[in-house]
Amino acid sequence: MGTASNLRAADGLRALVEIRGLTKAYVRGKQVVEVLHGIDLDIPEGDFVALMGPSGSGKTTLLNLIGGLDSPSGGVLMIDGDRIEEHSSDELAAWRAATVGFIFQSYNLMPVLSAQRNVELPLLLTDMTSSERARRASVALELVGLGDRATHKPNELSGGQQQRVAIARALVSDPRILICDEPTGDLDRKTADEVLTLLQKLNQDFGKTIVMVTHDPQAAKYAKHTVHLDKGTLVSDPGDH
Repeated sequence: MGTASNLRAADGLRALVEIRGLTKAYVRGKQVVEVLHGIDLDIPEGDFVALMGPSGSGKTTLLNLIGGLDSPSGGVLMIDGDRIEEHSSDELAAWRAATVGFIFQSYNLMPVLSAQRNVELPLLLTDMTSSERARRASVALELVGLGDRATHKPNELSGGQQQRVAIARALVSDPRILICDEPTGDLDRKTADEVLTLLQKLNQDFGKTIVMVTHDPQAAKYAKHTVHLDKGTLVSDPGDH
């Protein structure tokens, strides 16, 4: 097996995410628990990577680091050549808003807001006019097939539709990376496949780089590559499926 960087050079693709010697440790009482141990990984722009591994393997920790939700304890984490671990908290918040869209297992929609208003939420942090926010939210809802559900509140939508609203919300700021943490964990197989097909379309047709944590081997089949973690160590690289 070659290294991740060697595989990427062979593919002729530029790495959007470059990780070298990445470690993450937490202090629990008097103990220091290292969750990630010297991870080396490249993810090229336009890739769709599934992170898999047993519970406690560190995959969600790695996902959170790539998404700028947490800071590494050591090593280098670069997104498009930018060492995001060196940013201040304010700089990191601005970087996340511009670069990353988040999709979680729980849809995290505001129950009192319509689908349209939920999708607009990330844009409230920008200087966009209300009409431009509305236009972009409408485009995002059309993209996920919910243009006719814009005025519906979450309790008027199915689980699959709610997750599509969450995907539209993640897309509305046109991020380069979509971070997905068990995005189909609460869905039945048919609905999960529909959501995964949508993610695959966003990757293939719109070039979105997607990093997805999943326990589901069927979900991982929608990705281009699968990365396996075990006890905080990368046990296979993204050339393996």
